[in-house]
Amino acid sequence: MKKKLIFLLSVFILYLAPLKAVTYNSEPKIFIQELVDDAIKTLSDKSLTEIEKNEFIEKIATENVDIKALGLYTLGQIRKDLDEKTIDTYQNLFQKYFLKSLTSRLTDYSSQKFEVLESEQKSSNYTIVKSKIAESVKSPEIKVDWRIYTKNPQKPLIRDLIVEGLSLARTQKEEFASILNSNDNDVNVLIEKLSEFISN
Repeated sequence: MKKKLIFLLSVFILYLAPLKAVTYNSEPKIFIQELVDDAIKTLSDKSLTEIEKNEFIEKIATENVDIKALGLYTLGQIRKDLDEKTIDTYQNLFQKYFLKSLTSRLTDYSSQKFEVLESEQKSSNYTIVKSKIAESVKSPEIKVDWRIYTKNPQKPLIRDLIVEGLSLARTQKEEFASILNSNDNDVNVLIEKLSEFISN
């Protein structure tokens, strides 16, 4: 009976382990270093399947990136004219779109050396963490700044990446604005395009 109980407890713990939240240091500079190191380690682990790697990356992104705020920002001013149901539909698709894009980008750089250089607190709510991806045979050195939202100092959240001076959030917002402007601001067209990207 005792052996059976120990076995059941072991299975229970192993089953719950993947659901446990991945926590990182609350100091922005260390937070980014730990998070990226974790992502690179996972993507480089040959014992894991692609599905397992993607699930892990999606998990840490969902917990450490302010995807909801990013979604509203990239939607632009049109969000003020949309009903709650439409916003929810868009946010759900944007999260899937964001996670798929992120996983693809991280995979491209997973074999390169990443280094955090310094951090600069801009206000009580924001800190910029400067980093770089080392030069490789495939690409030159890439400078990456992380915009960290620290309203809750115990739970920093990533709100933007500035790659070589180019804000990815702003670029995405401009891309979505172009789609909307070309279609009489019909958000359903944008929603359809997000669905197509996710499906491919």
